[in-house]
Amino acid sequence: MAYQVLARKWRPRSFETLVGQEHVVRALTHALSTGRLHHAYLFTGTRGVGKTTISRILAKALNCETGVTPTPCNQCAACTAIDADRFPDYVEMDAASNRGVDDMAALLDQAVYAPVQGRYKVYMIDEVHMLTGHAFNAMLKTLEEPPEHVKFIIATTDPQKIPVTVLSRCLQFNLKQMPPGHIVGHLTRLLEAEAVPFEPGALRHIAKAANGSMRDSLSLLDQAIAHGAGKVEEQAVQDMLGTVGDDHLYAVLDALVANDVAALMAAVDGMEARSLSFESALQSLAALLHRIALVQLAPAAVADEFEAARLAPYAQAFDAEFLQLAYQITIHGRDELPLAPDETTGFSMTLLRLFAFRPDQPAGLGAVMAGGGGQGQARPVPARPAAPAPAAPAPRPVAAPVEPPAAALAPVPAPEPVRAPEPPPVSAEVPPPEPVRAPEPAKPAEVAKPVESSGPDYGSSVPPWEDLPPEAHEIAPARPVPQPAPPREAPPVAVAPEPEPTAIRQPEPEPEPARPAPPAARPAPAMSGSVDWHGLLNELGLGGLNRELAQHCELLGTADDTFKLRLSHTHRHLLQINKGGAEKLQDALSAHLGRPMRVAIEVGEIATETPAQRNQAEKAERHAAAVAALEQDPFVRELIERFDATLEEASVKPL
Repeated sequence: MAYQVLARKWRPRSFETLVGQEHVVRALTHALSTGRLHHAYLFTGTRGVGKTTISRILAKALNCETGVTPTPCNQCAACTAIDADRFPDYVEMDAASNRGVDDMAALLDQAVYAPVQGRYKVYMIDEVHMLTGHAFNAMLKTLEEPPEHVKFIIATTDPQKIPVTVLSRCLQFNLKQMPPGHIVGHLTRLLEAEAVPFEPGALRHIAKAANGSMRDSLSLLDQAIAHGAGKVEEQAVQDMLGTVGDDHLYAVLDALVANDVAALMAAVDGMEARSLSFESALQSLAALLHRIALVQLAPAAVADEFEAARLAPYAQAFDAEFLQLAYQITIHGRDELPLAPDETTGFSMTLLRLFAFRPDQPAGLGAVMAGGGGQGQARPVPARPAAPAPAAPAPRPVAAPVEPPAAALAPVPAPEPVRAPEPPPVSAEVPPPEPVRAPEPAKPAEVAKPVESSGPDYGSSVPPWEDLPPEAHEIAPARPVPQPAPPREAPPVAVAPEPEPTAIRQPEPEPEPARPAPPAARPAPAMSGSVDWHGLLNELGLGGLNRELAQHCELLGTADDTFKLRLSHTHRHLLQINKGGAEKLQDALSAHLGRPMRVAIEVGEIATETPAQRNQAEKAERHAAAVAALEQDPFVRELIERFDATLEEASVKPL
């Protein structure tokens, strides 16, 4: 007798021997036991998961001579004839080659006749999605109301191409892909029955290569037996499949654990010498890192005790953060392989990236990041070459007491004469009089780079580029120096921390404490040009829709205690959804100015600038300034140069 391939020889002949489709077996078994039989069944799934096998078992269960049963005997004439594909009442049709309306009509014409030998006529249409639209239409009526002796079983690998009118007439079962464990177990039992020596590791490689298909795994097993001359050995299977063995991957992990870059490159050379696929190597490495993470975080998810024991040392050697980073680097490295000069270079660079980001960080970047807690040993020295040398190390301890002097902001307005001899701190504060800014020309260069103040504090909540100007830290310890002033003037030196509010950031609510004094002077002018509409809105304290309405209005003029405003056509909906907005704006103006005011709002084209447009322009300026500060930050520039990084300007949010 001619040799029969394993996929045909070991095809399951009953529901009990079916592997990996328990949900389908349970439903069909209960239906057969209770007699609740549908006239049409739809099986979907990828190739080799058991669609045709289930249809044959179901046909035997319906036509077995022992009766309709979930356990056909496989001994009677009907069962053996179906297994041998010579049962007259079981018809398998390939819709890929018989896809026309004439083929379907010929099939349906035979359906009206009674079964020749069996109890039911069973029509199995494989790859039904290949049928034409006319063929689907031809079978709709028969599929919905077939004769009592007819059962339809249709199978497909692409259910999305089947019309919903057909789907609605069938019981649909989705067959899942075989897990590797199920495939290994089935192949083990098969090889033991065939008396073929094998190595368990070889079966795992076959199961992985089968990608969820039991038929593919059996075909690969046939090939492996022939390749190994009657034996299934792991090394032979690896050579046959061209896959990367676990020993190469574990060599990479061992090199990362030992921080041995030479061993890492030796692993690359070994894989190149064997002409292994580096794309497959990265794929397998990513899967291995995933398994290590499972052993580390969810040990119960790894059912294979041998694998769990082998991966346990790596789960202890690597922390969870590095495993996540390594997985991401490996995945992206696989995508970058086509962009590399060659696969070897791309693969080796990916491994070097893993080495650079190993738990024990290299001294260059690692020192910077380790200094985020406040140590900053090597970084602060080159960060500010223009700053005074003795004052550079001092700012770190001074940064803490910057906040307590907030209480000293109260006496600040009184001793204004003291601020004249203190130009550096006054430069960061807007409220003081204008003459104070005159002595500042020597310091603007230092104010322009606040990023570098006192070394990068990566542990704080405020980004280094938004931190206080360096002069605020440097001058604080030097404040006692201006002793020519009388002793009573020494306490106001505590004003040094005044730059802490950083008026440079220009937050909109900031003008509130500065403008409460002159409100009485605002209603006097009669021309719109003499009324600061933007500043007046900030003083009114409006909120919600009322503020939105006012901000999108242009001030046309003020006459007879009336504010004439113009709202753009684009924002006319603000009047519709907030019908009382004009009255509330009128009440706010009256309360603020101390006399009854009226508001008249018209809809038209904006001629000048609304407060909303002004706020948007100021926001854009602050964003551009923040981006420019980041681009000049030495730490950011180092990251860009070292890792070829780019600054996403849209992610910059100025304070």
